[in-house]
Amino acid sequence: MTNQTRVKPKRLTELSHCAGCAAKLKASELSEILGQLKPLKAPQALVGFATNDDAAVYKLAPGMAVVETVDFFPPVVDDPFQFGAIAAANALSDIYAMGARPLFALNLVCFPDELPRSVLSKILAGGQSKADEAGIPILGGHSIRDPEPKFGMAVTGVVHPKKVLTNAGARPGDVLLLTKPLGSGIATTAIKRGVASRELAKRVMAVMSTLNRAAGEVFASGKFKVNALTDVTGYGLLGHLLEMMTGAKTRAALDLERIPLIADVPSLAESGVVPGGTRSNLEHVKKKVRFPKGLPEAIQWVLADAQTNGGLLASVPARDALKALKALERAGVDAALIGEVRAGRAGIDVIG
Repeated sequence: MTNQTRVKPKRLTELSHCAGCAAKLKASELSEILGQLKPLKAPQALVGFATNDDAAVYKLAPGMAVVETVDFFPPVVDDPFQFGAIAAANALSDIYAMGARPLFALNLVCFPDELPRSVLSKILAGGQSKADEAGIPILGGHSIRDPEPKFGMAVTGVVHPKKVLTNAGARPGDVLLLTKPLGSGIATTAIKRGVASRELAKRVMAVMSTLNRAAGEVFASGKFKVNALTDVTGYGLLGHLLEMMTGAKTRAALDLERIPLIADVPSLAESGVVPGGTRSNLEHVKKKVRFPKGLPEAIQWVLADAQTNGGLLASVPARDALKALKALERAGVDAALIGEVRAGRAGIDVIG
């Protein structure tokens, strides 16, 4: 009788070629591909390809527009429930980034034959937990067999056509507010490589699984002016801010010392723990970003780090900055004022 060696089940992150939103196509490649398309124009379409915004917006009636988004990706963490929760929170974020209210969601599932179906049950339960927290039902979905597991959602929301918040309305004199710290891409790469501390893993999972609902509702409240809004995800702070500045034909000045970072992330970047998506992000924006002389490349990587369900980035008139920060604080959101918008050629100046 021969002894059979027990095969250790694979970790979820072992099956993913890259983690979370770092799995996005390169911004330069996607821009080139989309530039070849000529989508049918519709007068009811309020937001589409043109500004690389977070979701599509389509006017249904004088007082109602539908907001539609879809987002899914490979595992960022090994815990299936947490993976499902993070992916769902990330998909919902695009609705909040448009100043909209989510209505319902559909699941998107890719799952390998080699994993137990109990793992998929936990992933779906994690997604359900965030839909419940957002107060919306999941009404269906679609699944396929795939060697690499992936999960996400298509989410439908609504907004008044005159209250849509896009990424293209920033104005000189605005200040920039960010509602979550940077570094989830580098941190999840550390998790994937088995070099993340338990404290870091716990911290980054909390950041990624936190809904942007509270911040989104504050920005959509109408209690102060919001000229532009987006969420910081796969293209990093620099990539999404550059889209914002390009859409508004303005220039951003970032105060390096004010930008919140997840603890331990800079040291991980210094040691080379950096996802490929983050490296691609930095390469894509470098021509339009001015860094302080001598700024270590590791810090540049952190600013370009591919985030998964990162924070909301808002461009708010300076006169409303204090009001906005106080409203966010009352809602339990730890926001930071990280820079300002200036006149000039579209781009970013990092100061500090």
